[in-house]
Amino acid sequence: MNLPIPWSLSRLPALACFAWLSLVAACSSLPTITPDMAHSPPAAVTVDGTRGPLSASRSKAIIDRLKSGGDETNIFDVHMAIEEAISGSPLTAGNKVELLQDGPSTYQAMTAAIESAQDSINMETYIFQDDEVGQRFAAALIARQQQGVQVNLIRDSFGTLSTPTAFFQTLVDAGINVLEYNPVNPLSTVKAGWDLNQRDHRKLLIIDGRIAFLGGINISSVYSGGSFSQRSKVRPDGQLPWRDTDISLMGPVVGELQKLFIETWEKQDGKPLAARNYYPTAHVEGSSVVRAIGSSPDEDYSLIYATLISALRSAQTEICLTNAYFVPDRQLLDALKEAVARGVDVKLVVPASTDSWLVFHAGRSHYKELLKAGVKLYERRDALLHVKTAVIDGVWSTVGSTNLDWRSFLHNQEVNIVVLGDGFGDRMRAVFADDVAKSEAITLETWKRRSIGVRIQEAFARIWEYWL
Repeated sequence: MNLPIPWSLSRLPALACFAWLSLVAACSSLPTITPDMAHSPPAAVTVDGTRGPLSASRSKAIIDRLKSGGDETNIFDVHMAIEEAISGSPLTAGNKVELLQDGPSTYQAMTAAIESAQDSINMETYIFQDDEVGQRFAAALIARQQQGVQVNLIRDSFGTLSTPTAFFQTLVDAGINVLEYNPVNPLSTVKAGWDLNQRDHRKLLIIDGRIAFLGGINISSVYSGGSFSQRSKVRPDGQLPWRDTDISLMGPVVGELQKLFIETWEKQDGKPLAARNYYPTAHVEGSSVVRAIGSSPDEDYSLIYATLISALRSAQTEICLTNAYFVPDRQLLDALKEAVARGVDVKLVVPASTDSWLVFHAGRSHYKELLKAGVKLYERRDALLHVKTAVIDGVWSTVGSTNLDWRSFLHNQEVNIVVLGDGFGDRMRAVFADDVAKSEAITLETWKRRSIGVRIQEAFARIWEYWL
């Protein structure tokens, strides 16, 4: 779900509305990404293992293994250079990565992990609703807290605006530490530099510092229907099922995600965390090389944005993007068009319906430009698409909370992971192909025939795209 500013201003106190409007005069901008960032002569690639940075020879052996199954091209080298060129958290080896499709399967895996927790549970979410799913999670968290497991929860103030305060008070009364990220009411925060537009859009769950879940799935019953199972095509309320993707991880990368959670807790002036083993000794859990990337509106620019733009500009054969809220800036548009011009097969799956009217039409206002350039567009119609994934050249994949819009890159706190290698890339490509098969292709000819009413909606929504 995307942040419903500005069309839900009626839900905010008058003071908050005034503060939001004042942002118009203080807009930031996206960074200019150096076009040849990923092509500069890279230093020797280093990879972290369970005990920290590996030797140069061991790092090379891991990279050579990942490259061994591919064609004799420099595709993998190029994408490895991207990850090395952009500063941030390290590449880590020895991880186990599992794709989770839709709410039912993801919730089952998450609750099973919660119920197995022995030391700590750190959870960060944009939406946590007081509904059947929310109550199920609350009960599981309370049960573990009562068994001596320390539960720490960060919930976004705006994203949980419709959730009764009493719901979270029940968690607090049970001993759970609940931190409200950037409270909508500025009088209830002690953090300097309050900015209503800054939101925590991450969906992150970390169990015992050993297993982590992240992606696009919030805690809400809108995910009670799946988009893959034939038995759950329609939600109990009769609405379209939500199509989303999460990922579970085990291995050294979990420690990097733990750092992101604790950094947020401390920056938001949360009370000192109870002493727990938040960073247990990491073990080899699998063979995946993974990088965790966090972004925050407090930083000079989004590492997630910089990494994505560089990966797109380095693509050589194929770009497969699936995204719920597609409102691209000029650099992103140009990166996609330039990729087509150099022979890359660029495909984009977006929703045919949405929960955000302005976002939907602002994104569609860019269709003509993309279609004329040769980008292949598909709209998924049998589900409400909420996915935020990409796979490039079959070897560079990302899953996370980041939408392809100005809000995610400028105003939101987000988290993504990048997985290198064609093994995981093949799984991502298979899921992408399934989404394409269930979507309707949008052609330039059909798009030119859209009604004048639709064009007016696009033009109006385009005005607001910076804040969407």
